[in-house]
Amino acid sequence: ADARPVGRSIVTSARDRILGRVRTALGRDGPLAAAAAGPLHAHLAQRPAGPRPPGNWEPVTRFRERAPALMFSVDGIETLASLPHAVARYLAGANLPRSVVVWPEFGALGWSSAGIAAQARKATGSDPVGVTGTFCAIAETGTLAQLSAPNRPAATSLLSETHIAIVRTTRIVNGMEEAWALVRSECGALPRAVNFISGPSRTADIEQTLVLGAHGPYRVHIILLQG
Repeated sequence: ADARPVGRSIVTSARDRILGRVRTALGRDGPLAAAAAGPLHAHLAQRPAGPRPPGNWEPVTRFRERAPALMFSVDGIETLASLPHAVARYLAGANLPRSVVVWPEFGALGWSSAGIAAQARKATGSDPVGVTGTFCAIAETGTLAQLSAPNRPAATSLLSETHIAIVRTTRIVNGMEEAWALVRSECGALPRAVNFISGPSRTADIEQTLVLGAHGPYRVHIILLQG
């Protein structure tokens, strides 16, 4: 039997045909010579920023202003040890279950003292509340950024009906450009997935009626951690 990766070969063949038509339209019969391609690669390596609006705001203040517009709720704590009680306060106010799944980095906190049953594992479709950290947050838009990793499962923020995200105030950057620069400087190679979260899951595909929780959490609560 032919064991070749058929799906991949189809994609490669389609890509080659598309690039071939582009080269033909440009009057070329093959890839650029190294001498001609060098300046283009150098330009891409510099990653020059394109035009952008003024970003002279204070990042934390701007993020607090933008987050509610995306249907985030926001709270704040001064120490990580306060996290379980802040989560308990939010769950009680929203009349939500006190059973949560958390990223492993938060597993050793005093959850039971706050009356919460916490499990450090990735979420499944039956978990009502997931607690995660964030890689960074973007002040300009109020967006959260998360990077995939074995000990930071994306399922915890994607499958839980309620997502609670911890954001360190020192990790709030001005704009998307700064967020990508932070990824490159701290990670080198990109992780398998970079997820940007701009509020609860929502859609208005059916009769232009807004529906929350269509493809993810119904609600997202942000807890800002000083430092």
